[in-house]
Amino acid sequence: MKKNCLLCFLLFFSCYSAFAGESLDSLLNVLDKTIKEADTYVQIKENKLHELKKEARKTPPVSVERYHLNNDIYLEYKAYSSDSALHYLNENMLLARQLNDKERELKIQLELSYLLSSIGMYMEAADILNSIDRQTLPSSLLGYYYTCYEHVYFEAGAAQPRYKMFASRYAKLSHAYRDSMQVTLDPSSATYLWLRETQLREAGKYDEALEFSDRRLAEASFGTPQYALVAYQRFRLFESMGKKDEHLYYLVLSAISDVRSAIKEQSSLMVLAQELNRKGDLKRAYDYINFSWEISQFYKTRLRSWMNITPLSMINGNYQDIIKQQNRELLIYITCVALLALLLVIALIYIYRQMKALSIAKKGLQEVNERLFSLNEELEEVNRHLRSTNLELSESNLIKEAYIARFFKLCSVYVDRLQAYRKLVNKKLQRGQVAELLKMTHPVSYDIVTVEVQELYANFDSAFLHLFPNFVESLNALLLPDEQIVLKPDEPLNTELRIFALIRLGIKDSSQIAELLHYSVNTIYNYRSRVKTKARVSRDDFEDLVAKIR
Repeated sequence: MKKNCLLCFLLFFSCYSAFAGESLDSLLNVLDKTIKEADTYVQIKENKLHELKKEARKTPPVSVERYHLNNDIYLEYKAYSSDSALHYLNENMLLARQLNDKERELKIQLELSYLLSSIGMYMEAADILNSIDRQTLPSSLLGYYYTCYEHVYFEAGAAQPRYKMFASRYAKLSHAYRDSMQVTLDPSSATYLWLRETQLREAGKYDEALEFSDRRLAEASFGTPQYALVAYQRFRLFESMGKKDEHLYYLVLSAISDVRSAIKEQSSLMVLAQELNRKGDLKRAYDYINFSWEISQFYKTRLRSWMNITPLSMINGNYQDIIKQQNRELLIYITCVALLALLLVIALIYIYRQMKALSIAKKGLQEVNERLFSLNEELEEVNRHLRSTNLELSESNLIKEAYIARFFKLCSVYVDRLQAYRKLVNKKLQRGQVAELLKMTHPVSYDIVTVEVQELYANFDSAFLHLFPNFVESLNALLLPDEQIVLKPDEPLNTELRIFALIRLGIKDSSQIAELLHYSVNTIYNYRSRVKTKARVSRDDFEDLVAKIR
């Protein structure tokens, strides 16, 4: 169950993950754990081999059953121990001859050639292939025949990185046999799918190559040599595509599958170690290259051992440099800690002495605090006196405001009397009481009401602005810039300002304001509404803010 869960996890990320660094780190942790458990997987392999050998001993020495069991044992040893794999191939070669089975004999020869080229014995592998008469090969083995030739020249070219001329020649021969493979292989076979993926990748047709890779990956089971090979080649594909994070992801998957299947002939860990070395993860690179070196020695392949030497030396050198650097840093840290310890002792002595001095100062501070307490009481008394004075001033301001309002009310009453007086004059005129009227009105102008109202406004404006000199500016500050009230020259206040001046004085009722200013209630209401529509603040808060103007 645990194994299946891990498999699902890995397959999920292999298909859908964005290959973030965090996911790659998690997968590297899985690889670390898998390497620690490598002996367990090796034991599983050994147990399986033991059972196969036990079963083989129960079969007749010269029989098809023994041939098949030997072949199963060979397949288990193929990527595990080259010597043992060769042993069982030779046994099956002898069995095929004893059974007089020419096709099986030819197949064993091809298997032997493929194995020898895998362990670096290229001349021997080529000699075996050259000894086979292609004309006598059954059609079922022809594709594998060309595959073995391709493998010999590919491995020979890979083993000659310093000799470009030879490597190029072997590469051309390898590609030539790939053409023959494409014609003779079964299109549904794993080798054919690998071949097409490789050809398309080398041709730069990455999308088409990826389709073949997806198909191969879907057909392989995680933790098997097949999956390890497909994942490694998928790593090469993504590397060619320039997907630097994704290609490492599949390289790690390949390495995990190699270790889980107890494969000793592998490249994934060695290549991964070099990639991590370039990324600066030297600890993991060192561990992986050492593990890869150990298992290549077990497999006894000349090629893998030779290929591991250079990266092993380079990574080991880098790792040793890091160790030396860490040791130097550790020495510096130890020195710093010792100095800090010394400074701490000195600091403790200093603190002890300061605490003594602090105790003395504390006593003096207590005396100062007592004096401050006494001063605070005195200040509190002064504050109480100031609060009383402020209260008196506030009351005085209220009186002034009430006085103005009362004054304005009296003036308004006076205007009303003038209006009544005028009406009286009109009545007397109508009645023909001219002599009496002349006596009453001789010193007074006919427009006495208007004159008195204007004088009333002037007196109010003067008194209000004396108490609130910044009222106009403060009110305009509550209005939009383009809607501010602009007064005419020699005009202290206009009707709109007088309405809100009365509101500032606490008179908010429109009927009262109308009575005082000698306008209708509707007129007053319209003035108030019009000004509030120009406000930059909330209409509901406007008059409250006006009432707070100082």
